Amino acid sequence: MATPPTAFVAGATGYLGRALVYELAQRGARTVAHVRPDSSRSGQWKERFDAAGAEILALAWEHEPLLAALRQLRPTHVFCTIGTTRKSARVEGLQGSIYEEVDFGLTRLLVAACTELEHPPRFVYVSSLGTRENSRGAYLRARWRAEEAVRTSGLPYTIARPPIITGPGRDEPRPLERVGAAVMNALSRVGGLLGAQRFAARYRATDAEELAYGLVHAAFNYTTIDRVLEAEELRYRTANDREYYLPKSRRDADRH
Repeated sequence: MATPPTAFVAGATGYLGRALVYELAQRGARTVAHVRPDSSRSGQWKERFDAAGAEILALAWEHEPLLAALRQLRPTHVFCTIGTTRKSARVEGLQGSIYEEVDFGLTRLLVAACTELEHPPRFVYVSSLGTRENSRGAYLRARWRAEEAVRTSGLPYTIARPPIITGPGRDEPRPLERVGAAVMNALSRVGGLLGAQRFAARYRATDAEELAYGLVHAAFNYTTIDRVLEAEELRYRTANDREYYLPKSRRDADRH
């Protein structure tokens, strides 16, 4: 391509966000990683992302500063990997419905800023396996509301619903996550042996590197515009490579 794409990564300091920054930078995209200005590890993040060939943008989650920064960057792609946990919320002193405030609220803010740009970017939102309109539990309900904000924004979008994301390199131990991943992997193996390959591909746990590969692959593929991708379509051998997936739109065909 004559001009490299510009990718803005929200949630860049998280487990998946870091892998996504590295994947984008390695593929030659101008990659801008968002870092909170009050982060105690901002120096460490700058060193890490500089080494990967990415830039950092220290910016508060407020509409006007975010919009001004995006107008200057003119991103072709925006990746939203924002999320929190109850433990992180306690550390940061968040009260009330933390998933509504972070998972939904910050995603909605980022979507709103993107809709005001002269050249709307492709918006890639990382949701979760099991997200549905009638989802039970505060976490999945917030994810559904975030998905709806993306779907109704008018932006060209791709929504990803990955399975449990686990693997080495996390900043905090997550024993329940590891147990859940082991259970799902065992069920997936059984499903595979019984011929349920799609079940196995959907529910087997993934790691940050595999998911980052799948997200970037999908983001630069016109057949995934305005679609929700389930877990099996985010593996190294992705279903969106198959010819029977027809595009709903070619409106960002000039972006890949």
